[in-house]
Amino acid sequence: MSFLADVVRWFADGSHWQGTNGIPNRLSEHVIMTLAAVVTAAVIALPTGIGLGHANRGGGLAINLANVGRAIPSFAILVLATQVVGIGAVPAYCALVALAVPPMVTNSFIGIRDVDAEVRQAARGMGMTGTQVLRRVELPMAMPMVLAGVRTAAVQVVATATIAALVAWGGLGRYIIDGLAQRDFVQVFAGAVLVAALSVATEVALALLQRVLVPAGIRTRVSDKNETFVAPVPVAEAA
Repeated sequence: MSFLADVVRWFADGSHWQGTNGIPNRLSEHVIMTLAAVVTAAVIALPTGIGLGHANRGGGLAINLANVGRAIPSFAILVLATQVVGIGAVPAYCALVALAVPPMVTNSFIGIRDVDAEVRQAARGMGMTGTQVLRRVELPMAMPMVLAGVRTAAVQVVATATIAALVAWGGLGRYIIDGLAQRDFVQVFAGAVLVAALSVATEVALALLQRVLVPAGIRTRVSDKNETFVAPVPVAEAA
């Protein structure tokens, strides 16, 4: 109980809410790093997955290449990037982008690819072009899967962005890294609580956004089919 009381006192200490090392500043650094990595990954991954899913070819190769970011630990990418560009924000940014790309590529590809073929044929029978089919039929129906990939990536990045503190960047990871260096386990625990709270808040916020963006009919259909984040498919299945 005394340890938890110390944690409560740590949060109640006004000095921890002010200045460069204050919670608001560290939280903003963490959010900025997360947004930068997730947006960059989305720009790379979503057009790739959606385009390949629409063409229904090359998806296995794209997914396997994207999963290099998952197979190589983020810490390893961080170390390699540090050797190339030095310490700071860039190595952490590279590691987080590599972490965020695979779930976005996988979900966007499979979401588009698995749209009912009869629905596509009906759309083409109405005179729609390939682009119109993609924009008006495939994307709306695949949106739950696409957004599930974004949610997965965002939560992973929030949790992993703590490694930025290892290369002299900020964020909530500073409390964990500095606390371990100082053997201040109250600060370590407080930092972990803040990261966990931000991860939960990210998941809830994106779940609400998904609920707003996805029409109720499609949402019900996906729920009935239990379509959530899927593991990468083998190359043979994606061909």
